[in-house]
Amino acid sequence: MTQVLEPATEEALAEVAPAGVEETDAAVARAKAAFPAWRAVQPGDRAALLRRLADAIDGARERLATLEARNVGKPISDARGEMGMVVDSFRYYAGAPERPTGDTIPVAGGVAMTFREPLGVVGLIVPWNFPLTIASWKLAPALAAGNTVVLKPAELTPLTALEFERIALEAGIPEGVVNVVVGAGRVVGQRLVEHPDVAKIAFTGSTEVGRGIAEGAAATIKRVTLELGGKSANVVFADADLEQAAASAPMAVFANAGQDCCARSRILVERSAVDRFMDALEEAVEALRVGDPLEEETEMGPLISAAQREKVASYVGEDAPVAIRGSAPDGKGYWFPPTVLCPVSNDDRAAREEIFGPVASVIPFRDEAEAIRVANDTIYGLSGSIWTRDGARALRVARAIESGVLSVNSNTSVRVATPFGGFKQSGYGRELGPHALDHYTEVKSVYYATGS
Repeated sequence: MTQVLEPATEEALAEVAPAGVEETDAAVARAKAAFPAWRAVQPGDRAALLRRLADAIDGARERLATLEARNVGKPISDARGEMGMVVDSFRYYAGAPERPTGDTIPVAGGVAMTFREPLGVVGLIVPWNFPLTIASWKLAPALAAGNTVVLKPAELTPLTALEFERIALEAGIPEGVVNVVVGAGRVVGQRLVEHPDVAKIAFTGSTEVGRGIAEGAAATIKRVTLELGGKSANVVFADADLEQAAASAPMAVFANAGQDCCARSRILVERSAVDRFMDALEEAVEALRVGDPLEEETEMGPLISAAQREKVASYVGEDAPVAIRGSAPDGKGYWFPPTVLCPVSNDDRAAREEIFGPVASVIPFRDEAEAIRVANDTIYGLSGSIWTRDGARALRVARAIESGVLSVNSNTSVRVATPFGGFKQSGYGRELGPHALDHYTEVKSVYYATGS
């Protein structure tokens, strides 16, 4: 048995039996056996089942949120919001089975029709930072399109995935359609990538692991979507509402203790505004409430593990230009204070690498051209923000920055109805919105001869 720890206390929260290759193969076999019947479910009936599942998750929202908060160490208020998004994801995609998805194309001698066909068994591999939320971004469109799934949650945070599997069965999802397998990525994940009966892998995680998945999937020409790392820029021009930009900047980095691929951890500030911005930012960081995830007022919890805390600390050594350091509890728990480094060069390690912790780097820039150059000077391209009162500039910069998701005068990245995904080494393919369904189907063209 493997212990699942609670990051805020370092105590065991649960014990889970890790799966191996045999259990993974059995889950794939169950999913393969269930696929023909699930695919054949009439669109209206599949939609009704997904709506029923959404209602069941909604009914269990507080229980799931508490479990997620304890297992990940995230504030309970954040966990509640995330469970709300899980519900919204299933309700959104419940409409998909009844939406038209094909075309009719007049051609010589007849007509051609296109159909969107499900892929079959889909392997879903999700990370530990937003366990059930990110799982739902994959589960809902995959199931709506008529696929069956094998879900591999992260070893550190498997509890809400296991609970989801139970809820799905109780809500009427047929046995074998949803299968959860908990185990090491190098065992369970690797087997899903290699398995000849798995038609697609949808992965969210590090760029390093994503490279290996893309390489492994090539052996069987698996379809793959990858949502990987990020080092997003939060670009603040001098004409922006600096107080608003500074007030929102901390949670753009420190939400979920900075363990977020969308974290806007490179804060690019126009040189003439740096001092004013830093004064406002210091006030906002020092006001952050870091503590027990289950307390309502908590805004930031601990890191996921001792190893993650050690990694984050390596970026804040004695020579680091620490400009702002918030507070964190003493005693047990994997705590790390929210920290701002300033000034930082974009060539510095803290600005180049994905820290995945509550550390932000403030990088001054001279003008619009330099802001764009620095924002793009990274292997990543996932998210980002632009702060300015100049509408034309906002659009120019948004078009020029190489990133899949951008916000103007806002630090939010994700909405159920809009596509989410990255440029460059932040991955390929899209989650959410109508675009996600394209990645869980194949296009089939059928020509019907009419004789004229």
